[in-house]
Amino acid sequence: LEKMTDLVAVWEVALSDGVHKIEFEHGTTSGKRVVYVDGKEEIRREWMFKLVGKETFTVGATKTKAAINIDAVGGFAYEYTLEINGKSLKQYIENRLKTTNTWILNLGGTDYRIVLEKDTMDVWCNGQKMETAGEFVDDGTETHFTVADHSCCIKAVSSGKRKEGIIHTLIVDNREIPEAVE
Repeated sequence: LEKMTDLVAVWEVALSDGVHKIEFEHGTTSGKRVVYVDGKEEIRREWMFKLVGKETFTVGATKTKAAINIDAVGGFAYEYTLEINGKSLKQYIENRLKTTNTWILNLGGTDYRIVLEKDTMDVWCNGQKMETAGEFVDDGTETHFTVADHSCCIKAVSSGKRKEGIIHTLIVDNREIPEAVE
């Protein structure tokens, strides 16, 4: 494997199926462009005469749309920006904080990353979409699923405040798990 001598940018992107590493090589003398997702080569272009532009690809099990923009910032300097689903990485992360909840926990020596997509109520655990059973209860809803023989439940209750909306809580083996900040 050749050494990544033209590595110009590295991003970490948290999606429902996990945290993905995106690396970009840009050879400004050869015009080479290489995009790696989680260490796997997704795009390779040799001898690009146009040094600015855009490379589009997908990330993760959900095939999330991504693009790297290459812009000249004077002389032979370039700026590289990552877009996820058509939004800048910063906008994407801000939006994701509103649309998902993430919990990190350890069960029997194994780490688990559980993600709730609030719009669809899909639950992901370590990159796998989980089989869930939802039920209405007195104070809201409960979404039940199992992780490594542990019973899990995401409770959704109204905060009673319009601005806060619904509060989602993960309970594993009758123990509340604090939400993670990614």
